[in-house]
Parts: sequence; C-alpha cells; structure tokens
Amino acid sequence: MKPDTSTQLFVYGTLRNDPSHEMFHLLARNAKFVGEARVAGRLYDLGEYPGMTVQADGGKYVKGELYDVRPERWADVIQQLDRYEGCADGDPEPREYRRELVRAQLSNGRPVDAWAYVLNCPSRGLSEITSGDYLAKLVAS
Repeated sequence: MKPDTSTQLFVYGTLRNDPSHEMFHLLARNAKFVGEARVAGRLYDLGEYPGMTVQADGGKYVKGELYDVRPERWADVIQQLDRYEGCADGDPEPREYRRELVRAQLSNGRPVDAWAYVLNCPSRGLSEITSGDYLAKLVAS
C-alpha cells in the first residue's frame, strides 16, 4: 500500500451518502465522490451505527463509497472525522475505532488504497450484518 499520503477515504456507515447526516455534508463539501466500492471484511451492527473488520480472506465484503478528499482540506477534514469516530489523539483509550489504510475495490474492479475507520475491539458476540451493506440494513429495518 501507499504510504500515508493517500487522500482517499472509504466509508461504509453513517458517513455514506445521507443528506440528513451532518458529517456526510462535510465530505460533500470537501471531497469528490469516486464511486461505489467494497473492502474484504465483515460488518457488525453496533446499534446506532456499524463497525467493520478487515479480512483478506473469507469471501465477505463490506459495501461502501469511496471519496477523494481535496488535498488542501485533508488535514482539517480528517481531524473532524477522527473526532466524530472517537479516535482523535485526545480521545480516551481504548478507542472503538482506528483509522487505517485498507485496500478497496471500485465497482469496475480497480483496487484503491484508502483510509477507513476500522473496529478496534473484538467482534466476538457482535451481530453481523451479513449483507455487508449498512444502508440496505437500514432500509430493511
């Protein structure tokens, strides 16, 4: 993967295209929508929001969207998103999420290295969203 100079961001939960959510507007103002994407992993229902674990094998995928944050806005945007996700420098440990580079795959099959918020706690006992799609789960609820 690229060093941490990527300004690509993979989102799979409350940051996805939802005009009613304030943090989506942060992305809409400061990033270009690249396309639908997926990451090899599993998605879990944490109540009001989901959490993703990354797994290179297993044949399961988390569905989401890929955004390219304007480089000149990256530091400010990612600082706000880190605070929102509870993984900023000042947030107490243990943190529920960590931001890490993942390998996303666009709908055309092209792989992209992107940042994502990954679950930073054990997934044992959590309810899996087997479709891997948080928005589809919301619609079905």
